[in-house]
Amino acid sequence: MEHPVADPLGAGRILLTGAGGQLGAALREAFPEADARTRAELDVTQPISLGYTPSLVLHAAAWTDVDGAEADEGGALRANVEGTRKVAALGAPVVYYSSDYVFDGEKREPYVESDEPNPRSVYGRTKLEGEGEVREGWIVRSSWLFGWTGHNFVRTMLRLGEERDEARVVDDQRGSPTYVGHLAAATREVLELPQGVWHVAADGEATWAEFAVAIFEEAEVDCRVVPISTEELGRPAPRPAYSVLRSGRQDAPQLPHWREGLRECLARLGA
Repeated sequence: MEHPVADPLGAGRILLTGAGGQLGAALREAFPEADARTRAELDVTQPISLGYTPSLVLHAAAWTDVDGAEADEGGALRANVEGTRKVAALGAPVVYYSSDYVFDGEKREPYVESDEPNPRSVYGRTKLEGEGEVREGWIVRSSWLFGWTGHNFVRTMLRLGEERDEARVVDDQRGSPTYVGHLAAATREVLELPQGVWHVAADGEATWAEFAVAIFEEAEVDCRVVPISTEELGRPAPRPAYSVLRSGRQDAPQLPHWREGLRECLARLGA
């Protein structure tokens, strides 16, 4: 899949799937010219009929409920694998947004594109299988996404900070919290690069507990963070203990530090 492609922004229509999600909302702003479809408007698990052939598909539609996937593997497969297959069949280059969860977390240094995936969860496996459905386009792996809409860690912490004096947060998982606004903007840079796999995540790294402390500090919320282990949290899906992503490829987009993304996100939320 490593080959140049004609300018996908030069002519034709761009299709954006999953426009109702947090990444989709950011992509709508970064690509205002796109035909942006929410799940209600375009369910990728169903036959797709557009009435036109897109020049590019920004494929943000996905099953993102990591724990829910453990209980409904069929649903995750339909969304992440079969849905991607239907999108790829439209015949246009695809930007497929993948995840750090395709790795097992056994490394203690950042994962680069040449590292062998080894997902531990149903969600991670279906995202990796979805990558395999992309025959023409770019696979953009990112991590720990957060934004001003949807269900994400920043919004959850702000809600907890209003409701209680302390929050128990996992401190044995480490990654790169990535602001969807920065990822969406970097997608335009990705489109100027050769097709293939690209790691695009925020600079810096943190545990969830460290991220929570920063959220409360930046938002000036008086809430104490109590570090706990993944085992104590007791979630159904296994998580990679270390999933920091970096690119080992020349010319990869460089995103700002996650703390800068956090500040931008909080400004959007009015926090």
